Amino acid sequence: MREPSAVFVQSDLSDRLTTAVGSGSTWSAAGAEVTWNDGAVEVTATTISRVALRWTERLPADALILGDAWERSYGDLQWRHIQPERLLPWYFLVHDPQTGSTTGAGVDVQPSAFCSWTVDGDGFTLWLDLRNGGGPAHLRGRTLTAATVRLFKDSGTPWQTLNAGVATMSTRLPARPEPAPVVGANNWYYAYGENFDEKAVLQDATTIVELADGHPVKPFSVVDDGWYPGGVCSGGPWDRGIPGVFDDMAGTAAAIKAIGARPGIWFRPLLVREPGRWASTGPHDKPGRALDPSYPEVLDGVRADLERFRSWGFELVKHDFSTYDVFGAFGPAMGSRLTRGGWQLQDTSRTTAEIILAFYREIRSAAEDVVVIGCNTVGHLAAGLVDVQRTGDDTSGRDWERTRKMGVNTLAFRLPQHNRFFAVDADCVPCTPQTPWELNERFLDLVARSGTALFLSIDPAARTERSDRALRNGIHLALSGGAVAESKAIEPIDWLVNTTPNAWRAGDEFLHYDWSRPWGADPTAN
Repeated sequence: MREPSAVFVQSDLSDRLTTAVGSGSTWSAAGAEVTWNDGAVEVTATTISRVALRWTERLPADALILGDAWERSYGDLQWRHIQPERLLPWYFLVHDPQTGSTTGAGVDVQPSAFCSWTVDGDGFTLWLDLRNGGGPAHLRGRTLTAATVRLFKDSGTPWQTLNAGVATMSTRLPARPEPAPVVGANNWYYAYGENFDEKAVLQDATTIVELADGHPVKPFSVVDDGWYPGGVCSGGPWDRGIPGVFDDMAGTAAAIKAIGARPGIWFRPLLVREPGRWASTGPHDKPGRALDPSYPEVLDGVRADLERFRSWGFELVKHDFSTYDVFGAFGPAMGSRLTRGGWQLQDTSRTTAEIILAFYREIRSAAEDVVVIGCNTVGHLAAGLVDVQRTGDDTSGRDWERTRKMGVNTLAFRLPQHNRFFAVDADCVPCTPQTPWELNERFLDLVARSGTALFLSIDPAARTERSDRALRNGIHLALSGGAVAESKAIEPIDWLVNTTPNAWRAGDEFLHYDWSRPWGADPTAN
């Protein structure tokens, strides 16, 4: 990719962007130097907040633009016409409807900055957020490779270009071993963390093993939120289950294994139930309880949690809420500012991206051979450090509209990340009395065909002969690697014009899914 046309620097939040003066491949301003080294952007500074790199290039007036999301998507991924202020995290694509060509650019995974793009009719800008929390990072003269930029060349169709672009951004990751399909039970969307016990957990394990029907790949059975004292989403310590309900977590894991499933467990690593040491000073609805991952002691505690889960016998760990617990906001509310200003993480010598990367690496190292699922994790930073990534916000066992909006959208627009960054998880397929099975069944069919992770929330009260038949077929297909195992890669056909595509192709087979109720999509639903 060619050098930028101009570079701008903001050293402190009180400063405005300053135009940097170029000399060869280096630009200087506001006490900082920015060097372009064959796509790598190196920043040397004492204090730094943001760097902007601008490329001037006339774009078609009717171009369609696509970007990604900071963490999970929220049913909001879509192609749009040019919107100059639209924030496009990590990468962007430009499709020219007149010529049919698609190009774009992105940054390698695991950068040291939060990277986003804006695109307008005269060019595009890469924004490197190098802050620490809500204030500048104090690099103290350190040279930081903030990001490595990749150009996306036209590869035939928009879908092929996005697949090729995602592949270029992950070339520096270690080669992923051929991953075993990740399929299992998770009770969240019928229990929602309340009023379940070990007996219910073992019933879930029995159900998924029964429906797997002897497949040689064993399914998982995940103990989701609600197994520990304190109430739903209340935080650690993660050293015991609810007294009288989950008295022996190692025994629960062993019982799941005895049934024939692989045990998994959920936790929220950066929240504790009582305020204490090593707390973050950032914005949060539970002040004093969110942990600051720049403290070594916090990472030591996270490592101890992972080692404990392993000693209990769990083979999968799902870690959740860490982006919210760092920034005090979920993806859509983070926007371009990421978090409220005026606070910082304890170690101000590193960028927030560097600190989050160190946190993910600690989990990956401590987990060893345990399967790691990231939920509410920053996908572009977590790539290569989680086995499975929840790429979209929650589906629902109470409201089909959430499953349609969140599940279908994230599968359609982030599927190219599958088995390049991590295994994609579009979230659970519910089977509950409150949601229409005929629609959940279609979502099950699509997820199973895609070869992505498949988790199911199966309320025993909702099982029927029809649902069991579809569940068996979907689980067997997913455990076998999906349709992609038969060289039938899944592709959304109408994704340029539809946020929840109805038309799909699997190899030479064309599929149509109707996601709507008789009245269409309900605009009042969550």
